[in-house]
Amino acid sequence: MDRPLPTLSDVAQRAGVSYATADRVVNARGGVAEKSASRVRAAIEELGYVRNLAAANLSQQRHYRFVAVLPGGDNAFFKRMRALLEEASDRLRTDRVTLTIDTVEAFDAPALCARLQALGTEGVDGLALVGSDDARVLSAIADLRARGIPVLALVSDVPGADRNGYVGIDNSVAGRTAGRLVVLAHGGRAGRVLPVVGALSARDHADRLAGFGAVVRPQLDLAPVIEGRDRKGRVAKRVAAALQADPGITAIYSAGAGNAGLIKVLESLPRDRPRPIVVLHELVPHSRRALERGLIDIVIDQRPEDAVARVVEGLRLLADKRELARTDPILPTIYLADNLPASDTSQKGETSP
Repeated sequence: MDRPLPTLSDVAQRAGVSYATADRVVNARGGVAEKSASRVRAAIEELGYVRNLAAANLSQQRHYRFVAVLPGGDNAFFKRMRALLEEASDRLRTDRVTLTIDTVEAFDAPALCARLQALGTEGVDGLALVGSDDARVLSAIADLRARGIPVLALVSDVPGADRNGYVGIDNSVAGRTAGRLVVLAHGGRAGRVLPVVGALSARDHADRLAGFGAVVRPQLDLAPVIEGRDRKGRVAKRVAAALQADPGITAIYSAGAGNAGLIKVLESLPRDRPRPIVVLHELVPHSRRALERGLIDIVIDQRPEDAVARVVEGLRLLADKRELARTDPILPTIYLADNLPASDTSQKGETSP
């Protein structure tokens, strides 16, 4: 028969102190002589006592305030992630957790830096952000950590920063995977790939492109990179110009967003000629429809549902001064027209940009 787990009363009895004294030590509220505190810690070790954080937080009326800072704009993936975070926020209210979603302009490091600096004075218990390698952002993250505020990088890592952890896919591996698929699709033939990113200054896009290039060379050439700033109009204009100027392009790899513009260009291509092989990221409404219509070939989705769940779990653990439970990268899902999910979860909270 299993023995009951030790309680705080058991700890107090073993240490020879009052329940109130043991409670102050366990919950780090101070005001206890070091000799008594040492006896309590020894009793905890001997009994194998594990603090019930849920009960402690309830008794202390603990209320968490977390913030997620995402890029704004037309990016369909981040619209999808915002919708998922809003759903999580609704569920978390009953657990005394407030989760706020802030947005800043995409690729605007000064705006992100200013928002982080403001959050540092607003009493938040933790935040997640889509990072930037900009030195000002790294400094703002360091300031947050110095104030004791946990920080998780989301989607795009900032390994040079003093963040507590990263939640997302390994973007270099995702790029290598895309490269392997494009090479296989060429069947040993030579070719030329047009890479499209939001911005080379975005760590996730740069990592994907580097991984991609490492695999496809030397069999395939890379055309000059298009920086579309995740804007569908800009992507459409530049991709159309590149295809017109270079009829030797046999594949397109889009590592960023703005893919509604890319799909519009593909729709306009002559039907009597083979279209380029197309691999892009994120299963959102327009990419799903393009797969179904045969306009593109492969979508690599980074499963934002998993990312949101990990962010919420991670921020709560860090706010309670505990270790992150999961630090391994999220494994992306590869979609073709043949294995699309029967229920279109990509439509959640979305309108096509």
